[in-house]
Amino acid sequence: MQRYFVEGKIPGNKIVSITGDDAKHIAKVMRQSAGDQLLVVMEKKAFLAEIRSAEFDVEVELKGEIEAKTEMPKKVTIACGLPKGDKLELVTQKGTELGMYALMPFAAERSIVKWDSSKNDKKIARLQKIAKEAAEQSHRTHIPVIHKIHMFTQLMEAVQSFDAVVVAYEEEARRDVPTRFADILKSLYDKSSILLVFGPEGGISENEVSRLKEAGALFTSLGPRILRAETAPLYALSAFSYEYE
Repeated sequence: MQRYFVEGKIPGNKIVSITGDDAKHIAKVMRQSAGDQLLVVMEKKAFLAEIRSAEFDVEVELKGEIEAKTEMPKKVTIACGLPKGDKLELVTQKGTELGMYALMPFAAERSIVKWDSSKNDKKIARLQKIAKEAAEQSHRTHIPVIHKIHMFTQLMEAVQSFDAVVVAYEEEARRDVPTRFADILKSLYDKSSILLVFGPEGGISENEVSRLKEAGALFTSLGPRILRAETAPLYALSAFSYEYE
């Protein structure tokens, strides 16, 4: 059954309007009409809903809450150094499916790509749309927040708001006794909000490593193989799911 996210508070009369592209999808693509049912997510709760009318907007009545346990027990935010091409779209889509709580792109020293500031809002809006569609497809009750591009100094300011910060660092894998990601995961059982930091294709610079260490970040290897910039966050989210779900 198709799922739609609706912003705002749940009204007392349980009558809700679905507008915009979602309304068009219901009426024109799904060809649903009065009496048909769908799923509505409001305030991180999923409801079975019945269509009352499907004209310009779609009016539905919330019939009952559906028990849903589809969210990761940990709120994992991915801080991703800006990668090339459409890799950030892949991380957004697949990260959402894997339980990512939020995405924080940042301009790393070794980021090859540079986003045009005049197009930032448009690109972030596209990523947010991808996250919404992926959340609907994977039956999430939370749409990951796509933050605006952070400079590294802004990322360091954001670090303070998390219970733990973990940095995937390829040099860690080359140590005689590397820090295993499995051990890092087991140390986070008492943490709720976690920031996972990944570099772009060129990795994290020595200056960035130093700043993150000073802030108390944990550094880890993701195994003996070097993963692509778009693969590493998905590997880490899968490991979180295995450990905590």
